[in-house]
Amino acid sequence: MPMHPPGRPWADTLAEDREAVIVADRLGFHDAFIGEHLTDRYETITNSLVFLATLIPQTRQIKLATGTTNLSHTHPALVAVQSAMFDHLAGGRFILGISPGALPSDAELLGILDEDRNQMFAEAIDVILGLWGGQPPYSLRSGRFAVSTERTIDLDLGVGVVPKPLQSPRPEIVGTVVAPYSQGATAMGARDFHPLSANFLLPRWVATHWPKYLEGKPGASPQDWRIARTVFVADDDAVAQAYGRDDPGSPYRFYYAQMLAKMRKLGRLGLFKTHRDQPDDEVTLDSVLDQLVITGTPDAVADQILAFADEVGPFGELVYAGLDWVDPKLARRSMELLAEKVMPQVNGQPVSG
Repeated sequence: MPMHPPGRPWADTLAEDREAVIVADRLGFHDAFIGEHLTDRYETITNSLVFLATLIPQTRQIKLATGTTNLSHTHPALVAVQSAMFDHLAGGRFILGISPGALPSDAELLGILDEDRNQMFAEAIDVILGLWGGQPPYSLRSGRFAVSTERTIDLDLGVGVVPKPLQSPRPEIVGTVVAPYSQGATAMGARDFHPLSANFLLPRWVATHWPKYLEGKPGASPQDWRIARTVFVADDDAVAQAYGRDDPGSPYRFYYAQMLAKMRKLGRLGLFKTHRDQPDDEVTLDSVLDQLVITGTPDAVADQILAFADEVGPFGELVYAGLDWVDPKLARRSMELLAEKVMPQVNGQPVSG
């Protein structure tokens, strides 16, 4: 989800984020993951399904994905039935991205700051899958959730029946992976969910995710692994370096300044460290930008992506991280160059134009 600087009208940022998905659809991007936060003034989408629903008639082929639905925030029965309806509305162009919900201020707002949100996440998954895979009347219990229609079901009246998704047996489920050597990746593999490695993680830590996933699903295809990266492509290298890294007004600089401050406060600065015992004061904004922003002309960006793939191992999809459109022309051009010039090189295909 893009971070927008303070002072921009909310409606303008929502319109810009919608336009980014529409452009991605036109350019042939495979999917668009949209996150959600309740209490973040910079990340302003509060409900990913509502946002994505506005894009169903505006797009043709791109899959619309929650990135993520925060399962500690909503009763899992609501997630199941609302996601099922969305899958039908979208004609099967739906991916359910899930996570516990990481922002502490969101949890405090909902009165669950002191709850085990990872446990709530696991319990919610059991309910969602149970409803999608079960038949009425339902009688499910998973931790704090007791879900039933046994007392009120009436098949003649058609009540007490949970709708199923269009895709069978269910939509693809994707989980975001952040922590190095993530045990969550192993749990995802065991459930046949697919991993998406976060864009703000150093390559050496990204490389730990797939081996952990294979512990849960031996023999899985790396085509099921998505990795998000922060990429900016320009026709001119000087423009690429300024907008993508060095200029004080760079949206990439703004994004990582915010992420660095957040992770420092949350005690997760290790995500930006090259080794576990690296001193905190060595983790600077410039060091983070140097390691995490892929920028340059199309040929240079293709080379950097291929080098990244050599470091982390084979994977199926590069997820382009969206940022604020400080310069809309440059932002659109970056997406065009990535689709038309960079990825054909990365995939070993002829380059258009």
